[in-house]
Amino acid sequence: MSGPLDGVRVVDLTTVVVGPICTRTLADYGAEVIKVEAPGGDLLRTMAQGSRNPGMSGKFINFNRNKRSIVLDLKKPEALAALHRLIERADVFVSNVRPEGLARAGLDHASLAPRNPRLIHCSILAFGRGGRYYNRPAYDPIVQSLSGVAGTLERATGEPRFVPMVMSDHTTGLIAAQCIGFALYRREKTGRGEAIDVPMLENMASFVSSEHLGAATFDPPIGPSGDGRLLSPDYRPLPTRDGYITVGPNTNPQAFAFFDAIGRPELKKDPRFDSAASRTANAAAYFEVRKQGLAQKTTAEWLEIFDRLDVPAARYNSIDDLLTDPHLSDVGFFQPEEHPSEGPIRRSRRANTFSGGERATETHAPRLGEHTRSVLAELGYAATEIDALLAAGAAR
Repeated sequence: MSGPLDGVRVVDLTTVVVGPICTRTLADYGAEVIKVEAPGGDLLRTMAQGSRNPGMSGKFINFNRNKRSIVLDLKKPEALAALHRLIERADVFVSNVRPEGLARAGLDHASLAPRNPRLIHCSILAFGRGGRYYNRPAYDPIVQSLSGVAGTLERATGEPRFVPMVMSDHTTGLIAAQCIGFALYRREKTGRGEAIDVPMLENMASFVSSEHLGAATFDPPIGPSGDGRLLSPDYRPLPTRDGYITVGPNTNPQAFAFFDAIGRPELKKDPRFDSAASRTANAAAYFEVRKQGLAQKTTAEWLEIFDRLDVPAARYNSIDDLLTDPHLSDVGFFQPEEHPSEGPIRRSRRANTFSGGERATETHAPRLGEHTRSVLAELGYAATEIDALLAAGAAR
């Protein structure tokens, strides 16, 4: 049994989060991913908090499992030649290096395609080609600010804020993995590789506008933009007598059962709340009803009632609560691992399953340059040649 991407070789020239989440996804589902790092390593090795040893932060470990690491100093021609040899034998090349830098190194699609016509070349960009922002540097908060993500929080809370995760990186990285899968499927039919551009800003602007353009979809607009339910300050876990709970009674049976549970059965005939459309139009009042009703009982009492009534509801989990969530425990979401340099760690397992087979073995997040010698040997370098590359500082 093996993962659906078994046999696919990926050369990973990415750093931080947007690229590594893309290539981790490919690796989790069976691809062989070779992570090419500069002598100083991926910035995430040292930038993130939480580390037992230098260069192996918890965040790096979480984003780089199931990969091998080779260190090449691409400023040296012999190292660049080794990378070219590696890409010639690859199915996929993923990079979040700015395109001009790739072109100077001969790593753009136009340069690589003649040497490997079946190559899928994926460039994860901050901004798409043809726009005035193209080739500017950017990280997640820049994209959250430009794409309207921070603007949705301003509409909801009165203050522009960032989602406290690198959401633009996560979302774009997963879309990049999706696009690579599409391109591999097309290659099966045509035999040819292709170039893929995956721009962060455009993907996140699509995310926000699909959700919130609303009445501004029409030209001219027939009302204000934004989904009023999602932009409500009460679109959040709501207080109970002893904590918080989240409820989502959307259909009539769910909403009417909720009204019965909070002791307000008359609301079932209230024209503000008697249909999904009316509850949407009166979202602020509906949230106020929820807030007042939920304050009557404890979280545990409500969960028992809503479970019995089949009303969608959940307790509020803090970040640390994830470690003890009973459902996640049931499915074995957090798995223990003995890392060769970091000792006992816990990591999340793959969330999705394939009946046709999954990756048979999991491998640890690599130490910097852990696989340099073995990868170079696979490329046909003799031991003496590898020693020379290491001695010259072209590899590590």
